Amino acid sequence: MDTITIKGRAMRSVNVDWNEFYYTNCPLVSPSNVDQEIGWVREELKKIGVAYKFLRSTVENDWYPHYVHNLDNLMRFGGCFPAIHVQADIRRTRLIGTTHVYEGGCMLVRARDPIYKMRDLRGKKIGLTKSLNAIKNDWWRVQEEQGIELMLALNDMKRDDVEVVEFPYPDDWYDKPEMLAPMENPSELWLKRDHKHDLAFRPLELALLEGKVDAIYTQTGPFQHIQEQTGKIKAIENLANYPDWTLQGANVPATCTVSDVACEKHPEVIVALLKGLIKVGHWSNRHKHAAAAILDKQTYYLDVEDTYRNILNVDMVPSLSPYNLEALQINKDFMLSHGYIENDFDIYEWAAPEFLEKAAAELLDEEWTKRSKARLPEATSLDKAMSARLG
Repeated sequence: MDTITIKGRAMRSVNVDWNEFYYTNCPLVSPSNVDQEIGWVREELKKIGVAYKFLRSTVENDWYPHYVHNLDNLMRFGGCFPAIHVQADIRRTRLIGTTHVYEGGCMLVRARDPIYKMRDLRGKKIGLTKSLNAIKNDWWRVQEEQGIELMLALNDMKRDDVEVVEFPYPDDWYDKPEMLAPMENPSELWLKRDHKHDLAFRPLELALLEGKVDAIYTQTGPFQHIQEQTGKIKAIENLANYPDWTLQGANVPATCTVSDVACEKHPEVIVALLKGLIKVGHWSNRHKHAAAAILDKQTYYLDVEDTYRNILNVDMVPSLSPYNLEALQINKDFMLSHGYIENDFDIYEWAAPEFLEKAAAELLDEEWTKRSKARLPEATSLDKAMSARLG
């Protein structure tokens, strides 16, 4: 592909070779995060002669393709805000799957402060991060601002009722040499740091504890439980407690995206990839505790049991359900209205269900053939079985 230039800066990546395909995952709940330990997508791609590699397994790639998708042969499974930003303002991608975790976000305050409800925050300070990186999407800030505004509205409050205090930070580590040691698996990143207790992933917590602000936003479940277990912080509002599903923004549903070039030139790769993810998703649904043990290595829930409780009702099979697509449309509209993206687009036109449909059909036929081979003189395809005369 031609080099993508963003804000006057040429992005770098490995030269495209269609005998290999890269993946990158956000540390959240998705079948790809389970598959990075199981390897079933790699098996499916190997069947068609394509090597499946983690984005950072080669020195040619820095971390930016995870955020701006400047690599044709790449699959990204992660938070929706960066993916929406890419589709709106950077390059054409296709949405081939989603998974949804219903966690809208919490408002945290100091545990011993006499603050027990949102109305107690009138006239007080709420923190809001601000990335100074103009290349990538400021997904931390998007979810914070979205969550803060929703919690204020639910309690008959407006932004003018509180003081929003910004905390700018450089956010410039994505191509620094010290951050670019190759790794074969994204799990290796967390082997090198105690991510569940690393305040780099909870940027406003110190500001709250030091009294610079009176409240901060955090994700429901991940982060919230770890932060509460310090004994220093409590939640006074939780969007996940409301029956209104449109409140569950928080950078979800997680999105699985690939480039339009990959879809047009090598649809067989996209189908093979999805076959692996569907299999992993079904396995995860049947073995939630085992999936939780894998996800606990890379997500921010308190421990394996806490991870298990939070994914118990999550469908891990990628889908493009109307529910998930409309949730993405809500998030996209918020980003557009608040200046996080410049261009509008239709989420439903972004979605490409034909790849998921073909992958599911091939898996079904393969399973039928496998089972019929064990019970019939000659294995049959599902098409032949369905067209056979009945009665």
